[in-house]
Amino acid sequence: MYFKVFCSIPNVATGIILRTQNSIFIIDPGDGILRDLKRELKTLDILKISNVFISHGHHDHVGGLWSFLTYLSVMNKSTPLNLYYPEGCIEIESIFRAFNEVYGRELSYEICLFPLNKAETIVTEGVSVTPFKVNHRETVPGSKRSVEVPSIGFNFAYNKLNICYGGDTAYCDSLVQMAKDSDLAVIEAGALDEEESELHMTFKQAISVGKTAKEFFLVHVPE
Repeated sequence: MYFKVFCSIPNVATGIILRTQNSIFIIDPGDGILRDLKRELKTLDILKISNVFISHGHHDHVGGLWSFLTYLSVMNKSTPLNLYYPEGCIEIESIFRAFNEVYGRELSYEICLFPLNKAETIVTEGVSVTPFKVNHRETVPGSKRSVEVPSIGFNFAYNKLNICYGGDTAYCDSLVQMAKDSDLAVIEAGALDEEESELHMTFKQAISVGKTAKEFFLVHVPE
């Protein structure tokens, strides 16, 4: 199992792929995902991609979805594309409706939406994928309040290997449990200080979670 983070910069973009012998998954198609895929893969391999996993709907995690969907149609993809995302993520559903309105008549493939609200394992192309709820919040403009964002992490298991991707989240028990003993934990460390720890994890928190895995890698690190 091959896991590559193309980019993960807060408020800019996150883009990740996971590859096995028989499959290629996209995780969080942020801005630039199509460019990065073209550098990494042949066109025929891109057209075979059938699963996209989205942790939440913030622009830096879904900003490249529209161009990716368009490219697949222009290149005449003929097999369905599945979008997995947290239930209540209005951004994905809005993108789908708008995209379908613009390109629906000429679309060469079917886009299937799968909102997730339970930690039920999905088995696709030989990979077991378990979504789990995480604790991501955003501030309310003009106030000091924050509200919860529909958000999930994913655990990917293939051929006795296990990768935990937490997405964006503050410190939470579900991530601690899923990261423990994984072969690789991909953990965000987006908080600059303790004041931001309600929205993201600090370096100290992220490292403490990461050390419970066999290996860990920090993402969403402030510039």
